Amino acid sequence: MAKPLLPDASWDRIRPLPPPPEPKRPDRPGRKRLHDRRCLVGILLVLRTGIPREDQPMEMGCGSGMACWRHLGYWTRCGVWRRLHELLLAELEYAGQIDWERAAVDSASLRARGGGEATGPSPVGRRKKGSKHFAVVDGGGKPLATRTTAANRPDVSELKGSVDAVPPVRGKRGRPRRRPDAMDADRGSDSKAHRRGLPRRGLTPRFARRGTPHGSGLGEVRWVVERTLSWLFHFGRLSVRRDRSAGVHQGFVDLAASIICFRQLPEGQLC
Repeated sequence: MAKPLLPDASWDRIRPLPPPPEPKRPDRPGRKRLHDRRCLVGILLVLRTGIPREDQPMEMGCGSGMACWRHLGYWTRCGVWRRLHELLLAELEYAGQIDWERAAVDSASLRARGGGEATGPSPVGRRKKGSKHFAVVDGGGKPLATRTTAANRPDVSELKGSVDAVPPVRGKRGRPRRRPDAMDADRGSDSKAHRRGLPRRGLTPRFARRGTPHGSGLGEVRWVVERTLSWLFHFGRLSVRRDRSAGVHQGFVDLAASIICFRQLPEGQLC
């Protein structure tokens, strides 16, 4: 039997997060508003399969693809996915599942059909329009932060922003934690400025140095971030970018990162 797209355990966490619906004009009440859970199921279907939103089947009872797309944009602007991600990180922290001893950061490029915001000529795609997914993960590969930039943005210039994107993680008594003890990265992120700046943020940089032969041994610990990036590409909507809006695409990325965190919770597969 196929697994549900949105199990009850997952919906129980998401249900309090969506804001009240946008008010309608009194003279244009329109159709009856669709339930939030049904809209989210339609969003998850597009995220998992990658089908165009206009091809979303009405037989599922999730409304039209355009209605789900409007909900996705509204919830993204209201920070629903950010709050969901922080909630899940707090649960993982409470369960002692986040490894703060070392973290890893890396990026992966993807094609952007039709271009759009936060796109640029891809150096690995014959200069066609593309984007990059940046991910910061803990020692076990759990996504602490994800970002989307243009494909022609070098890793060395985006490292600081990726590290600062990690939210304060609650879940245990005391001040919320935001910084791991050390950060692993490949030589594409290496620079003197980062080697001096990361310790000021409480991080020990462990980068492969530029100009040195390959075989530094960091691949034995950095593979977790590459695995997380591959998990993102398993979602059909994230393997090739089709959304011209950077906010909508980042909403899909944040939702996918939350699903990965769901799967890491002690009670097992939830979404």
